[in-house]
Amino acid sequence: MLDIKVIRDDPERVKKAILERGMSADVDGILEQDARRRALLVEVEDLKHQRNQASEEIVALKKEGGDAAAIVEKMKGISERIKNMDTEVREVETSIRELMLDIPNIPDDSVPVGPDETSNVEVRRWGEPPSFTFKPKPHWEIGEALGILDFERGAKIASSRFTLMRGPGAHLERALINLMLDLHTTEHGYTEIFPPILGNRETFTATGQLPKFEEDMYVCSDDLLLAPTAEVPVTNIFRDEILLEADLPIKFAAYTPCFRREAGSYGKDVRGIIRQHQFNKVEMVKFAHPDSSFDELESMINNAEEVLRRLGIHHRVVLLSTGDLGFAAAKCYDLEVWLPGANEFKEISSCSCCTDFQARRANIRFKPQGDKPRFVHTLNGSGIAVGRTVAAVLENFQLDDGRVVVPPALQPYMGGMTVIG
Repeated sequence: MLDIKVIRDDPERVKKAILERGMSADVDGILEQDARRRALLVEVEDLKHQRNQASEEIVALKKEGGDAAAIVEKMKGISERIKNMDTEVREVETSIRELMLDIPNIPDDSVPVGPDETSNVEVRRWGEPPSFTFKPKPHWEIGEALGILDFERGAKIASSRFTLMRGPGAHLERALINLMLDLHTTEHGYTEIFPPILGNRETFTATGQLPKFEEDMYVCSDDLLLAPTAEVPVTNIFRDEILLEADLPIKFAAYTPCFRREAGSYGKDVRGIIRQHQFNKVEMVKFAHPDSSFDELESMINNAEEVLRRLGIHHRVVLLSTGDLGFAAAKCYDLEVWLPGANEFKEISSCSCCTDFQARRANIRFKPQGDKPRFVHTLNGSGIAVGRTVAAVLENFQLDDGRVVVPPALQPYMGGMTVIG
C-alpha cells in the first residue's frame, strides 16, 4: 500500500506509474474520499470544541444556581451529531482503504519503462549452453522414459498440471530442496523457516495477493487460503510488530509446497512441470532498512544465481520492465535458466524489492535510535523454484542413451548417485 501522502502530494506521478504498469486504479476517487475525510475531521473537531464550551457553561450555571436545561439539550444534540459523524469518518476511511488496496507499488526510477516482457533488459549471463551430438529432448520426454515423472497418474489423482514423481525423480526433488536450504542457511546467512502453508485473509492482503488476485488462489471451505509462495506466510511473521534497527536485515529461507490456480495462464507451458498447480519452492525473504534495500536486492539475486552456478547450468539475469513487474514490487530481477529441449530461457526465480509497500499493509516497522518508528522494506525471491530446476537438470545433463548425469553438487544429496538411469 502506498503512503496516502504520496497520492495527495503528487497524484499525477502515481497515475503515470499505474499507466506504465498497464493497470488501472481510482486515484481521483481516493483524493475525493480523502478530502471528504479531512473535512469531516475538521467539522468533528469544531463540534467537540462546542461541546466542551457547553460543558463549561453548564458547570458555571449550576454553581450560580441558574437553569442549564437549554444548554444541556443543545449539548445532547452536539453529542449525537459527533457520534453520527464519527461513524461517517469510519465509513470513509474503509472506502479509502479499499481503493488504496487496488493501487500497485510505484516502480523505482531504475526500472525500464515498457508494456510487457519484451521491454525487459538482460543484465548478465553465466556459463554456456551445453552442446549435444544429438537433438536434446524436453524434460517431460526424458522423465517419462526414465519412469520418474508420471503425468497421467498425477492427473488421475488430482487433475491436469499435477505430477507424480517416482524413485530417483522424487529423490532429485528432495535433493535440490536440501541443497538450496543448506546453501542459503550456511553460506548466505538466512535463517531457515518452516511456516504454515495456509493463511487467513489478513495475511494474504498484507502481501498484496488479496483482494486483487483471489482468482489465482485456492480458497478452503473455512476461508483459509493455500499459500502460492512462502513469501506470504514468512512476510507476515512480523505483522503488527516493531523491530530493532540493529537487527536489520533479517533474512529467512523457507521451503514450502506452493499452490496456484494459474487462472491467467491458459495454454501456457501445458506440458511438463514448468507451470504446475502444486510445486515446491525455496523462498528467500528479507526485512531490510530503507537505506539499503536495493543493495539487499542485488545480494538476493546473487544468492539465487549461486544455486545454478553450483549446478553448472547456463542462465541469465533480466531486469523487469514496468509492464512486467509484480503488483507489490518496486524493482524485480528474473533469473532465467537455459532449457536445451525447448531451446529457450525460462524464468526460475523472481527477486523483488517491495520497498515499504507490503510493510504498510502489514504494519511492520522498525525503531531507529532516537527517532519514531519507520516502515521496513520487504524483499522476496525464489531461491529457487524446485520443479523448474528438476526440468533444467534433466534437459542440461541428458545423455544420448536417455540417462541423465547427476551434477557433482547434487551427488552427496543423492546418496552418491552419479547417473539417473
